[in-house]
Amino acid sequence: MIAARKASGILVSMVALTSLLFTACGGGAPAASGDGAGGAKEEEKVVNVMGWANYLPQSVVDQFKQETGIKINYTTITSNAELMAKLSVGDNHGFDVAIAGADFVEPLMKMDKLEKINKANIPNTKYIGEDFSKFAFDPKGEYFVPAYWGGEIIAYNEKLVDKPITSFKDLFDPQFANSLVAVDDAHVMLGIMLAMLGYSPNSTDEKEIKEAGELMKKLAPNIKSYEGSDADRLLASGEVKAGIVYNGKVPMARKENPSIKAVLPTEVLPLWQDNFVIPKGAKHISNAEKFIDFLNKPEISRDITLEQPYPSANLEAMKLLPDDVREAMEVIPASEIKRGTYFTDVAEALQYYDRAWTEVKQ
Repeated sequence: MIAARKASGILVSMVALTSLLFTACGGGAPAASGDGAGGAKEEEKVVNVMGWANYLPQSVVDQFKQETGIKINYTTITSNAELMAKLSVGDNHGFDVAIAGADFVEPLMKMDKLEKINKANIPNTKYIGEDFSKFAFDPKGEYFVPAYWGGEIIAYNEKLVDKPITSFKDLFDPQFANSLVAVDDAHVMLGIMLAMLGYSPNSTDEKEIKEAGELMKKLAPNIKSYEGSDADRLLASGEVKAGIVYNGKVPMARKENPSIKAVLPTEVLPLWQDNFVIPKGAKHISNAEKFIDFLNKPEISRDITLEQPYPSANLEAMKLLPDDVREAMEVIPASEIKRGTYFTDVAEALQYYDRAWTEVKQ
């Protein structure tokens, strides 16, 4: 999420947006607007969106166009780092809406690359849970609208493990030699190590981060794969016994193997959250507000949620899900959010994480 914390984890199998009937611009920018900067003309019936490839089922795209007359131009990204590169240099490249991880909203705010969001024009935000609606860097939630959330937890195959697992520390056990899967993310994995050492998972202290790297080196012999996007298959097939995985991978693995269990680790519960933001200088702000509001209609948010394995921040939408789907998704109960830790912007200290992570994987 990060070069990307959950980039690969959230790209689940579904309709490829590049084949949808709206414009999928790949790595480029959306088509230029014809309404001009003066705003004298009526706003063009288009909204240019940048986000993950699984956020908009075709049915939602069609319904939005039918109800509003607004065409969606959608550019897919594979990482938050890619989004950051597009929005942090120069102008906003024509985007009206972007979907950004919480730890990328903060630096974009600091660089004055986001518009304040007029939530009076987005009334369906009333359905979003309060726990998702503010961060220390934006306590009033003025620059983002929550979308989906999750965390990095422990999953294991109970038929292959001979003792209880309650913590990240348990994964250091020799029984897991070359039999774990982990997410390939420096901040997440080293943040977990930092928490185990009693430090902040968002430490910017070079010495502490180096110490976390040394602890991670002790876990490394147990890790068979860093392919977090493949964790569900690896767990279900028995190729690995356990792992540090994105929460959405657990229900996916359970579909194939009911022996897969989830554990909320005792040391720290890492969390992530995706959010809608409006880039600075967006030319179709009214359309962006309509787009975000439409996606927060409970029945629309429900339909989107049914297409991917991560829970929505829209509490009313979650209530509309079939009971079995909702229960499968609630690997991390909403009641646990308060004890969770969000990864935040570590600014220049990211180089220390990257350096330590490179040494771990050598």
